[in-house]
Amino acid sequence: MRRPSTHDAIVIGGGPAGASAALALARRGWAVAIVEKSAFPRRKVCGEYMSASNLALLDRLGISDAWRAEAGPEIRRVGLFSGDTRIEAPMPGACAGPVARDGFGRALGRDILDTLLLDAARSAGAEVFQPCRAVAIERDGDRQAVRIQAKGGSSGNEATILRAPVIVAAHGSWEPGPLPSQLGKVNRPSDLLGFKAHFTGSSLPPDLMPLLTFPGGYGGMVLADHGRMSISCCIRRDKLARLRGSLAREGGGQVSAAEAVEHHIMATCRGAREALEQARRDGPWLAAGPIRPGIRAGYEADIFRVGNAAGESHPIIAEGISMALQSGWLLALELGEAANGQGKLEAAGRRYEAAWRGLFSTRVHAADAIARLALGPGGAALIEAVVRNFPQTLTLGARLSGKTKAVPGLADARLAR
Repeated sequence: MRRPSTHDAIVIGGGPAGASAALALARRGWAVAIVEKSAFPRRKVCGEYMSASNLALLDRLGISDAWRAEAGPEIRRVGLFSGDTRIEAPMPGACAGPVARDGFGRALGRDILDTLLLDAARSAGAEVFQPCRAVAIERDGDRQAVRIQAKGGSSGNEATILRAPVIVAAHGSWEPGPLPSQLGKVNRPSDLLGFKAHFTGSSLPPDLMPLLTFPGGYGGMVLADHGRMSISCCIRRDKLARLRGSLAREGGGQVSAAEAVEHHIMATCRGAREALEQARRDGPWLAAGPIRPGIRAGYEADIFRVGNAAGESHPIIAEGISMALQSGWLLALELGEAANGQGKLEAAGRRYEAAWRGLFSTRVHAADAIARLALGPGGAALIEAVVRNFPQTLTLGARLSGKTKAVPGLADARLAR
């Protein structure tokens, strides 16, 4: 076993939540380790849109110029593509203020965004272990010991032990594992499975981000970087099984889950079909899940949680990246107030949980209500009827989802770069 390393904080997961927390802490002078299981760049199942309320935070994290240079066009309209219906409304702009340099959000592929953030954390002094996976955590006096292994290695391979008083779980919620903060996986017919693909040559208007509704699921489309149009969606497990069975009977052979999803969207959603009519898929479909929406403990069993590990909204509101970045920043603010005593860490955990709920609980509950309506019997038709008669409902929904809500703590000079 290799010689132990010691840090002030160990962050498990190098996506937007983990990298933003590590970057903010490293800029404060903390010795931070990041354990990321995947090699970057890598693609992820994600809608890739980020609302303008985050751009001042990117300024503070030091990647705003690179983000602006890479991201797709400003999204000034929100829409609904449902059946044969296409409805559009204005996207609400960002809150005014000295930190708001941009009025509207944009989309950037996770293969680019995550690399920007992790490289910035590394440049700020964070030590990055990649590709490595955390395989165990246990208490070691006033610290915790995290055993990590190179990804792909067997259990007998040489391991590295990292020790720190602060452990940050930023590993998401989709994959089970041995850590106390990881969720178990139990398959249910009602599970929502996520899919995502890039297309080039799409006719989707560059400033429009529509919500897609179709039987058994929902999704979204947005023009991201380098002419790539990103389409991401969720579909119920039982609906997907029936679709695959039906297509197999019609074609005389098995079809993949992704093929069934694409066929279903094209057959039932005119707006998506027209946007993709002349488009070409750029790379394979990706799949992940099941999605586990809900609010979880932000601090439990001596572990702080950020991103989807802390709580997950239905992606129907396109706020996943926002919640990841902002939760990492919120945690760094609270940890900045805590010394390395257990009692003070617990107090920081309680403050962080309260701040997390204050910033995110409304959008989590709003997303749950909208998703339940969209997925329920007759729900999509009801949404379509309401939006057709009151298009401003789309603008209101974007506002309720948090797209104009300012990120707290940006004026805190102690976390300035």
